[in-house]
Amino acid sequence: MADATATSQDTSDTGQPALKRVMGSKLLLFFVVGDIIGTGVYALTGQVAGRVGGALWLPFLLAFIVAFMTAFSYLELVGKYPKAAGAALYTHRAFRIRMLTFLVAFAVMCSGITSASSAAVAFGQTYLAEFITSPMPLVAILFILLLAAINFRGVRESVTTNVVLTCIEVAGLLIIIGVGVWAVLNGDGEPSRLVEFNTADQTWLVAITSATSLAFFAMVGFEDSVNMAEECKDPVRIFPKAMLWGMVIAATIYILVSLTSSLLVPANELEAAESSALLKVIDIGAPGMPREIFSAIGLFAVINSALINMLMASRLLYGMSNERIIPKALGTVHPLRRSPWVAILFTSAIAIVLVSTVDISVLGGTTALLLLVVFAIVNVAVLVLRKETVAHKHFRAPTLIPAVAAVFCVYLASPLSGRPARDYVVALILLAVGLVLWAVNWFVMRSTENRERELAE
Repeated sequence: MADATATSQDTSDTGQPALKRVMGSKLLLFFVVGDIIGTGVYALTGQVAGRVGGALWLPFLLAFIVAFMTAFSYLELVGKYPKAAGAALYTHRAFRIRMLTFLVAFAVMCSGITSASSAAVAFGQTYLAEFITSPMPLVAILFILLLAAINFRGVRESVTTNVVLTCIEVAGLLIIIGVGVWAVLNGDGEPSRLVEFNTADQTWLVAITSATSLAFFAMVGFEDSVNMAEECKDPVRIFPKAMLWGMVIAATIYILVSLTSSLLVPANELEAAESSALLKVIDIGAPGMPREIFSAIGLFAVINSALINMLMASRLLYGMSNERIIPKALGTVHPLRRSPWVAILFTSAIAIVLVSTVDISVLGGTTALLLLVVFAIVNVAVLVLRKETVAHKHFRAPTLIPAVAAVFCVYLASPLSGRPARDYVVALILLAVGLVLWAVNWFVMRSTENRERELAE
C-alpha cells in the first residue's frame, strides 16, 4: 500500500506550490551513493592519512560503522515523518525547544554548505588546475553559481545529473582500485604500511579517533537524503533499502580505495599531496596513465557532491520555513520550476563567503564536527519519540543501536578525539550567525503574531 504522503499534489499545506515527487528507489540509491562518494575521498584522503598514518583504511571503516548505526535512527524517523527538514524536524518534535531546533537546522545546513564549499575549492585548486591556471576564489564562486542554476532548474534535472555524475565518479574510484590490484600483482606496494600509525606527537588511540572524526565527513550522504523526502515517491517504503545499500556500496569502495592508497604511497606523501592525494596514487601505480583522465573524473566527482549538498541545504530551509522555525520567505517556491528559489539564493550566498575566506581543511573538519553533534541529538530524539505513534507502518531501529551511536558521536565530536581547536572556532562562528538569525526571526514572528491578533480583534 503506497503511503499517503507519496501522492502528487500541486500545492502544499502552506499554499505554496508543492515540491515535485520524482525520486523512486533507484534515483534515491544513486543520490545516497553519489553524495557519500565524492569530496570526502577525492579531496580529504591526504588529510586523513596525515592524522592516522598508513592505517588509512581504519578511520573510514570506523566512520562507516558509526554512520551506519546512526542511519537506523534516521530510517525510523523518516518513516514516521516523511517530510523535508530531516534532523531539525525530528529535534523539534522530540524536544519542542525552538532555539535548539533552529540551531540543529542551521548546523545541518552549514554542514551541507561547508561540504559544497570544500568541493568548490577542490574543483578549482586541484582538478581544474590540471587543465588551466585559474584565479581562486573566482573559480570557486563561479562553481557555486553554476550549482545554484542547476538547483533552481528543478529537482528532476538535478537528480538526473546526479545519476550521470555518480557513474563517472564511481568509475574513477574503480580505476584507483584497479591500479592498486595491478600494482600489487606486479610486486609493488608495501603491506606493512597498512598497520602503521602516526604516533610522533600523539597516542595511537588519538591518531585513530582524530582521523575518524575527519573521515566522518565522507559518510554524510544519508543525512542529505532525508531532506529530500518530499521529493521521493513513497518515502516510507523506499528509504530503508536505498539508504542502507547505498552506504554499504560507498563504504566498500572507500575502504578499497584507502587500502590501495596506503599500499602504494607513504602516508607523509599522501598528506603532502593534500587534495590531490589520489592523483599521487595514479602517478605511482600507473605512471603511464595521463593525469588528465583522472583529473577530469575528479572534476565530475566534486561537482556531484557539491550539487547534492546544495540541494539538501536549500530543501532543509524550505522544510523549516514550512514548520515556521525560520522566516516564511525562505520557503518561497518558484511557481514554474517548483524549486525553493529564495533558499537556493540564501545558501549559495553563504557558500560564496566560505570559499572566499576559509581553508578547505577547516571546512572538512567543521562539516564532520557539526554533523556529529547533530547525529548525537538525532540518536537521542529517536528514543524520545518512541512515545509518539503514527498510523502507518514504518521501519523501527533496535533500541540499543541509537544509544550506542549517540555515545560514539559525542566522543568523536569532543576534544578527547584529538579534534583541532580550529574546527570548533569555525563551527562557533557559524552557529553565532545562526543565533543572530534566530533572534531576528523571533522578533519577526512575534510582531507578525501580534498584528494577526490585532486584526482578529
